[in-house]
Amino acid sequence: MDSLNMYILSLILVAPLVGALLIALLPDRARLPQAIALITAVVTFLFTLHLPAHFIYGQTGFQFVQNIALFSSTPTNPNIRYHVGVDGLSLWLVALTGLLAPIGVLASWKTIQTRSKVFYSLFLVQQTAMLGVFVSLDLMLYYGFWELSLVPMTILIAMFGRTEAGRGISENPGSKAALRFFLYTFIPSAPLLVAILWLYAKTNSFDFVTLRDAIHDGKFPAEALCWVALAFLIAFAVKVPVLGLHGWLPDTFSEAPVAMGMVVAGKLGLYSLIRFHVGLFPVQAKQAAPWLIALAVVGILYGALLALVQKDFWKLLAYATISSLSFCTLGIYGFTLAGLDGSVFQTLNEGVIGAALFVLFGVLYDRFGTSQIATFGGLAQRTPALATLFVISSLALIGLPMLNGFVGEFLVLSSTFTGVSKGWAAAGTVGVILSAAYMLTLVQKIFYGPPSGAVTSNPMPNAQLDLSLGEKLITYSLATIMLVMGLFPNIWLSGIETAFTPAQPAAQIKFLEILQSPSSIPPEIKASLKGGQK
Repeated sequence: MDSLNMYILSLILVAPLVGALLIALLPDRARLPQAIALITAVVTFLFTLHLPAHFIYGQTGFQFVQNIALFSSTPTNPNIRYHVGVDGLSLWLVALTGLLAPIGVLASWKTIQTRSKVFYSLFLVQQTAMLGVFVSLDLMLYYGFWELSLVPMTILIAMFGRTEAGRGISENPGSKAALRFFLYTFIPSAPLLVAILWLYAKTNSFDFVTLRDAIHDGKFPAEALCWVALAFLIAFAVKVPVLGLHGWLPDTFSEAPVAMGMVVAGKLGLYSLIRFHVGLFPVQAKQAAPWLIALAVVGILYGALLALVQKDFWKLLAYATISSLSFCTLGIYGFTLAGLDGSVFQTLNEGVIGAALFVLFGVLYDRFGTSQIATFGGLAQRTPALATLFVISSLALIGLPMLNGFVGEFLVLSSTFTGVSKGWAAAGTVGVILSAAYMLTLVQKIFYGPPSGAVTSNPMPNAQLDLSLGEKLITYSLATIMLVMGLFPNIWLSGIETAFTPAQPAAQIKFLEILQSPSSIPPEIKASLKGGQK
């Protein structure tokens, strides 16, 4: 078991690459690429479940660590290390990524009919890139996975645009959406790389813990750190996306295949904000917090109001996602323990609920060939299972008690009310009310009321129009997770909260205490903390 614990993260990273290589080498016959992709995704998911099963929940710091030098130790070779590990912050994000992989394969089983080798091989490479982002503790290794995650996503959006026009050789809307996504996310990565290299030039290390300790010890000029922190912030804020940097999201949601749409927003950016912006630059993050809190609250309201007037359900989902993810940003930059816990929990919620809604919207689009909300009406009479799962997912997104969305929003809003601003908390609460308005209106328009002409004239039998066995397996599993997370949130929170509990190594002073009142910490307490004492 000790050997497995040591190498489990490497197995998680390598497994999708092996599957991608097999798909690329073997012929594209029948359902062979899909079968290999599904087996690979399931195996990877089982590997990720080893982490929460053997995670020591009362222990702070990183676990399952593997730290190997990638180059010989000479003055001319860069000090890049294969340094991976997980803590309470990354633990469940790795498991969530593992869960979404088989769901993505199953959701694409019927819809991807051509060039399936390309699709599934790149899909698995994307999984490795995302998992690598969550487990990397060397900044250059992290940057490599961060950039790698852009490539498969861009190619798949360009090649497998959802609209019929997007599948043609000419007039490809998917290419336009892919180009916008790539430019929005790649250009801010250039300043990020410069900032990482500047830190390396000062310390001769890309190691996260080493850099964190050096920054917390005051070894860098404050003005330079502000620019470095800003480079980190912008690169990550685009990927969330934070309001003002969200221009790529609506088109991407409209064109991305279901398997890619469910992972394109939120998780990587929010994780990186917590780990590498707040974690490395707490003082600079505190200085930027008022602006980010304002952007988060405005994003909650802006996304909800635009979702309320959308006529296309993919665009509605895009703006609903902006609103939902803005709760996470609000929790992060409120700098309270409850808010940070709630933001991580809400990130997990977005992954689960978003995946369910993407699958359900994909079913609607597959059956009717349109995403125009006005086309539907009275569909519940013909598709009771689809209507039931859609209602459950919508209520989870709204934040109904007993479902997972309630826990994350409650932690963020309550911590904002008590620790940040009652006004911002009240404004955020209005966003919850608006989310109920646009989701319940959507449910009413699509599933209830008089049946539309498109619904009554659809020639498919009710059994084929409703959820298939595979689609029921996906959506019922996700609905069960929503319920379990809502009823037993401590299963997840017990691990998450350890990420914000200070560990023992030198210079790891509680960053929350520093941010809230740094001048109130006596010098002797600082010295004892630096000495490794509680």
